[in-house]
Amino acid sequence: MKTSRPLLFFLAVTIIVLAACAPKGTPMPTPSPSPAPFDKYGQAFTDVPYCSPEGQPQKMDIYFPNSGGPWPVLMYVHGGGWDKGDKAEGAGWNYLTAQGYLVVSVNYRLAAYNIKFPAMIQDVKCAVRYLRAHAGEYNLDPQRIAAIGASAGGHLVALLGTSDKSAGWDVGEYLDQSSRVQAVVAEAVFSDFTKTMPNSISMAIYFALGELPGTSSQVNAAASPVTYITPDDPPFLIIHGEKDGYAPVEQAKVLDAGLKAAGVSSRLVIVQNGQHGLNSTTGDPAVPSAEEISQIILDFLNANLMK
Repeated sequence: MKTSRPLLFFLAVTIIVLAACAPKGTPMPTPSPSPAPFDKYGQAFTDVPYCSPEGQPQKMDIYFPNSGGPWPVLMYVHGGGWDKGDKAEGAGWNYLTAQGYLVVSVNYRLAAYNIKFPAMIQDVKCAVRYLRAHAGEYNLDPQRIAAIGASAGGHLVALLGTSDKSAGWDVGEYLDQSSRVQAVVAEAVFSDFTKTMPNSISMAIYFALGELPGTSSQVNAAASPVTYITPDDPPFLIIHGEKDGYAPVEQAKVLDAGLKAAGVSSRLVIVQNGQHGLNSTTGDPAVPSAEEISQIILDFLNANLMK
């Protein structure tokens, strides 16, 4: 369960003054501060501001393992049709701190009348840059960051994995840091908006992008993760429900095929009887089960981040 903690903890810095005697007239070197002991083990920080696009502070929750470090990072990006949802969902991944992962869950600007795509991916990229800029403070390994998300979150982490600076979305703070990640887990993903979508999701897409899906327009292509696939993309794990009524299973297949065609490591897991949430609502079991999916995700993360 999510644990409430004070908003921010700051590392204490202990200055050790060298008092050893030296010959008269010999200048003493300026003492360097000793590293303060890490004081965040086992804690959870909520509502940590990470970037302020257009003066709108975006926040993240951070869950720390009990020991060790520098840790690899699992960053969760929530779903909700690009216009709702909250980082509080990420508390469900807190159990991975026991496996040696720093777990982070981020909010981002949601679709509104004056906020459209690409605001969401700009924020998610800024969150990655923020984590790298604060690697020492959070005892994380900046070279081992994975992103996970489902539905709208799956779309955003897929974009995070395929796009680079040439997409133009690295804007705002911490531009000296990279927003690239080392692994992606995309569930119930939207990967190609040029293809027709069900009516159940089309209006949400229109509200987020400003255009209906199903045409090869510049807007739809620019928002599609498949547009940016290159051979240097990180490994992907794609998990999709066979009977998803919002994101057709073809969306997962197109992404998987595009990655493999470029030589990128990609694994596609189709959940039999699985709906948009990967669960079954028909009485027939979802295969693989939720427990098996959790193990598949952990195995994927360990294979790519625990090297």
